[in-house]
Formats: sequence, structure tokens, C-alpha cells
Amino acid sequence: MINSSARRTALLPARFALAAALIAVAFAAPRAALADAVVAKVDGTEIFESDLKLVEDAVGASLPPSAPEQRRETLINYAADIFLLAKAAEAKKLQDTPDFKKKMAHARQRVLMEAMMEQTAADALAQADLKKIYDETTKTLAQEQEVRARHILVESEDLAKDLAKQARAGADFVELAKKNSKDTGSADGGDLGYFTKDQMVPEFSVVAFKTAKGEIADPVKTQFGWHVIKIEDVRPRQPPAFEEVKAQIEQFVQHKAQSDLVLKLREAAKIERVPAADKPAPAPAPAQKK
Repeated sequence: MINSSARRTALLPARFALAAALIAVAFAAPRAALADAVVAKVDGTEIFESDLKLVEDAVGASLPPSAPEQRRETLINYAADIFLLAKAAEAKKLQDTPDFKKKMAHARQRVLMEAMMEQTAADALAQADLKKIYDETTKTLAQEQEVRARHILVESEDLAKDLAKQARAGADFVELAKKNSKDTGSADGGDLGYFTKDQMVPEFSVVAFKTAKGEIADPVKTQFGWHVIKIEDVRPRQPPAFEEVKAQIEQFVQHKAQSDLVLKLREAAKIERVPAADKPAPAPAPAQKK
């Protein structure tokens, strides 16, 4: 029996209409005997595990956090409520109204669209050589340079010039950064690690990438203040390991295939914009009686 005390009929707003339509149709569809477990019965009609999956996909993100058992009970209640409300709507012949038919046609189009996008992504991923894509991309990355730098961030140009002078005279740059820098990395001696040109603000990058390894650049001003920069190392850009970015490559392949499909279909279709009808001019205000 469905736990009526846990029902959440009031939480079935319009945004769940698609799920309701899909599940109502699903209740009427034939099932494979062993492929889909029955989780509940409503007036003798079986609710299946796949029905809960539809509800989960539609409303799961909006549900408050709860224990797995409680969440499952909530989903079963949603599915039961949808069935009961759909049955009540059919008794009133609401399925024969133009509004319902239009919404049902739209729901069908959306589900077909999602199925097509999912299939396109799956096919693209099955055919893709992820390692080859990785290798080709990393070849391009290796043509770029990255530098490792330390910096001291201060508010005044005079102080920046004085610190640069001290560093060039042999003072320990790490200690100068710890004592003077207002940057959060001052505890690490101003170490910024390795970075590429596009990872820093332009003013900083221009100076950093034209300074030789081991050299201290003239102070440069950015939106953050005045920087004294020391270049620790210069090397070709190091790509991340394949396993670190494999998921991103998979996502790229899938999204590109989906985007290419949409563009291809748009180009092959004749899409016409129909201008909005002109609104009638407002009626003149009645003359005021004198």
C-alpha cells in the first residue's frame, strides 16, 4: 500500500507536466516480464522501477536531501499521484482538449529530441579515438611556453623599485616576498608556480614572458598593485596526463557531435520567421464633459 501520509500532491506544479505525461503513457505500455521490477501497485496497476527513474529524472534535483529509503518512498508517491491524477483527468475527458493534445505533442517532440541527442553523443563517443585527440591537442600545447615565477606585490612604485634593487644586489627574493608582499602567496615566497600567458593579467604576462630565466624584471603595475617579478624557469607547456582530462575529452566529443548535428539540420531546413501582427491602435479617450 502507498503511504498516504507521505503524499506530496501539492508539489506537482506545471514544470513536472512532462514527467507526468511520460509516466501516464508508460503505465499503459506493455512491459517485459523480467526486465522491469514492480515497486508498487495503484488500484491494481503496477508501478515499475523505470517509472521511478522517470520521476527521478524530472523532479530529483528539486527534492530536499533525504535518506535513500525516504527518497525512494517520495518518488513512489510522486508516481502514484501522477497515475491517480492522470486517471481522474481521463475521466473528465481532458485528454480530448486542444490544450492537452498540443502539450502532449510538444512532450513527444522533447523526448524524441533528447533521445536523438543522447544517441548522437553515444555514437560519437563509440567512434572517437580519445587518445588521438589528446595527442593532437597536446602537440599544439607543446608549442607554447610557460614560466615559473615568484613575485612581490606592494602598493607603491618606490617600494617596488627598492625591492627590485635589493633582489638584484643579492638579497633573498623569498625572504623579501615573505616580509613585504601583500599577496596571499607571500608565505610561499611569492611562488606562482608555472603559468601560461593567458593565465595572468596582460600587463603581468608581457613582462614575465620577456624576462629571462633567473632575471628580475623592472616593476610593473596591474590592477592589483606593483609587482616585482623573478623568473625561476622557462619551459614548453606541460600537458596534463591523459587520464586527468579523459572525461573532458569525452564531453567535448559528445557536445561537438550534438552541436554539429543541430547545425546540419538547421542548414538543411527552411526556417521562416513570421513577423508579429500589428497591434490595433488604442481607442481614443472619450471626450471630457465640460
